[in-house]
Amino acid sequence: MTAFMDKDFLLSTPAARRLFHESAEDCPIIDYHCHLSPKEIWEDVRYDNITQVWLGGDHYKWRLMRCAGVDEKYITGDAGDYEKFCKWAEVLGKAIGNPLYHWSHLELQRFFGWHGALSAKTADEVWKVTGEKLHEAGFSARGLIMKSNVEIICTTDDPVDSLEYHEKLAADASFPVTVLPAWRPDKAMNIEKAAWKDYIAQLERVSDMTIPSFEALKVALVHRMDFFAAHGCTLSDHALNYVMDAPASEEAVEAIMRKRLAGHPVSAPEEAQFKYAFMTFVAGEYARRGWAMQLHYGCRRDNNHTMFARLGPDTGYDCIDNYAPSAQTAAFLGALEQAGSLPRTILYSLNPNDNQAIDTICGCFQSSEAVSKIQHGSAWWFNDHFQGMTDQLTSLANLGYLAGFVGMLTDSRSFLSYPRHEYFRRILCRLLGEWVEDGRFPEDYELLGEIVRGISYGNAKRYFAFKTK
Repeated sequence: MTAFMDKDFLLSTPAARRLFHESAEDCPIIDYHCHLSPKEIWEDVRYDNITQVWLGGDHYKWRLMRCAGVDEKYITGDAGDYEKFCKWAEVLGKAIGNPLYHWSHLELQRFFGWHGALSAKTADEVWKVTGEKLHEAGFSARGLIMKSNVEIICTTDDPVDSLEYHEKLAADASFPVTVLPAWRPDKAMNIEKAAWKDYIAQLERVSDMTIPSFEALKVALVHRMDFFAAHGCTLSDHALNYVMDAPASEEAVEAIMRKRLAGHPVSAPEEAQFKYAFMTFVAGEYARRGWAMQLHYGCRRDNNHTMFARLGPDTGYDCIDNYAPSAQTAAFLGALEQAGSLPRTILYSLNPNDNQAIDTICGCFQSSEAVSKIQHGSAWWFNDHFQGMTDQLTSLANLGYLAGFVGMLTDSRSFLSYPRHEYFRRILCRLLGEWVEDGRFPEDYELLGEIVRGISYGNAKRYFAFKTK
């Protein structure tokens, strides 16, 4: 019987073990997409107990607890931290097959040196061990980042953000990790949202201009992109329902924006036309600046209206959307290519059924501008588990160029999430090791090691053109 989550966890063959321990294990981490707070990194926040760092804002865990029938009092309610942790321990102890089981135990092992199995039976022991460790030196936000061998972090930042904490972190020689902003302009694009007009007013204030038209909006966005570029930004991120193909005349787009500024709702076709115009404009700017563009799509958000009214967004009530027409994605990229304004682009769909479509779309728009200029992004959100990662890697290898892949990201708000990179690397090495053992690839460890190190670290650094401190 294989031991529980030992040093060779998931490494099912001699080749996999050699690849992981010799080529992947010690690679630095480039976390090119996360939701960590630069303010909390700057302030070097500390946590009193494991509940605060594990359950404080993790909707993955909240969702699992609800599935297990836990009362909301112990999830987002007013129960004490110890009570919440005990409920979580009880649920996790039975969470066989869920990636949270593996992530949580890797975090306990790597940060706290605890190698048992968390359950209701061991909750008290883990509460005590983690509580003592969290009060030691080196267990602050910065300490946890440095323990994880992180080299670069890209946070997720709105165009109206001041980036003041990025400035402070860049000037702080005592913290060797490079923390860069990533441009996320969803609020400027989401013209259908009730808060859109208020957001445009915010953008006017930080841009020191009025925005009465789409042309003015473009000027304001360019102004803010310049500001982000001055702070080291080299990539963007967008959350879309789907990648749309809805071209319209300049006059039509201006009319849609005037209509919305006047307080009138826009129709679904008008929304798509506005967003298409927005995305084609910003994509051209990214291409001109040498920025990469990340497109996350395939999510239907805030499905439980009762709980959304109570808790707000990002609280565990989203699901996979199966509407992501590949024809429109291909047409959007094709229009950018024809206009000479297609940036390096990463496509992520929350629907795993889109894997093969994405990989074939990517193959239509590759060029010598970059290795794997158009990327199939890492298995995302509901897919960043063993099977989801394996399927994404296999599809990319079958239909594209796995050796050019930029690898894993955390997409997390937790300073303890970095073992997810280890989890990904173990799955990667397991897959490649199986192919070697099956005779599907030669046992050339020099070449295999180069591939593994590239996917684990080097490809991302080159693709995003990052500059470290």
